[in-house]
Amino acid sequence: MYPPTGRTTATRTRDRMRYDRATAHAVLDEAYHCALAFVVDGEPRVLPTLHVRVGDTLYLHGSTGSRPLLAARGDTGLPVCVSVTHLDGLVYARSQFHHSANYRSVVAHGTARLVDDADEKARVLAALVEKVAAGRSAESRPPNRRELAETAVLALPLREVSVRVRTGGVNDEPADESLPYWAGVLPLRLTPGRPEPADGVTAPVPAYLRPARSPWLEPVVLRGAHVVLEPLDLSHAEDLHAALDDEEVWRYVGSPRPTSVAGMADLIRAALDAGQRGVRTAWVQRCAVTGAVVGTTSFHEPDADLRAVEIGSTQLGRAWWRTGINTEAKLLLLTRAFDELDAVRVTWQTSTLNERSQRAIERLGAVREGTLRSNRRRADGTWRQSALYSMLAEEWPNAQVRLRAYPPPAEV
Repeated sequence: MYPPTGRTTATRTRDRMRYDRATAHAVLDEAYHCALAFVVDGEPRVLPTLHVRVGDTLYLHGSTGSRPLLAARGDTGLPVCVSVTHLDGLVYARSQFHHSANYRSVVAHGTARLVDDADEKARVLAALVEKVAAGRSAESRPPNRRELAETAVLALPLREVSVRVRTGGVNDEPADESLPYWAGVLPLRLTPGRPEPADGVTAPVPAYLRPARSPWLEPVVLRGAHVVLEPLDLSHAEDLHAALDDEEVWRYVGSPRPTSVAGMADLIRAALDAGQRGVRTAWVQRCAVTGAVVGTTSFHEPDADLRAVEIGSTQLGRAWWRTGINTEAKLLLLTRAFDELDAVRVTWQTSTLNERSQRAIERLGAVREGTLRSNRRRADGTWRQSALYSMLAEEWPNAQVRLRAYPPPAEV
């Protein structure tokens, strides 16, 4: 527990106060930034900055030329107040007076010291990077001597600390509960978006930047003798455009053929956005022998409750037709669906005009169920008729034996 002091004792709504270390540490650790308040030349200052907690010390990141760091160089240190707030929801009451917010906040008072020890500073900066993503310090260059000299770190011992929390619903007056207005709570949460690589980045997005999701949505790496399926990423845009830049490859595809790497990047963004919405899991196909990017494939509408998924958006560069890559890619996806995800049903859709695709699906052991009329819009605005195929879990064992014995090259 942090003993309450004159600066941390509440004067109102004392029931919302907490002084236990576990709660305070959890609020501090969840936040990526804080507000640092101090006084310089009799004037108040509040600066936003990054922080990391190591044990019972809060470290604050800054520049060696900033006002608080310059003021902290003295022997007495710098008196500061640090605050962190998480806004968890907006509370809508029937009366304006009782509108409120759900939140968790920490306020810490104390005297901060400048970290002069080089080893301590290096550990703190590594901890800051690890806070951004566990494992990130091993996948980035550590600061050099010049960068260390330009970076300052303040250390604040956590001794005077208070936590204030508001949870729950509406606190309307009884007389207002009959009013005909909506009342309730709008939850708020911090949600990461899709990672956007910097120019020139060719490495795929690391696993710690991809959101945790259902196994049905996770684009795990799938490896075969002829093809490797790896999560589709914007870094694949240039190689994928080169592999698929062929009018015949796009002949039956609903989306327009991209005419540039930027256009291919737009299609990849659309696929990744669909992944964020939970309706698509996209892979790039890479030749296992040469390492070249050769195409794409996806799971669509994965449904863990119905234990069903559709395989689609499969495009393969013409140079890799008749090589066995497409057959093995489907074998990997079917193995993933039936053996790892315990699927009951896997489906495919393809244009009724695309006889080559229909024959390829039938060779997998899929059964044609019928025709979906005008269910997909083509790039030119016309409507596609789709042949619908499926494979059930009880059909998978025989299909698997046949596919594993299928000798490449064997595709048409």
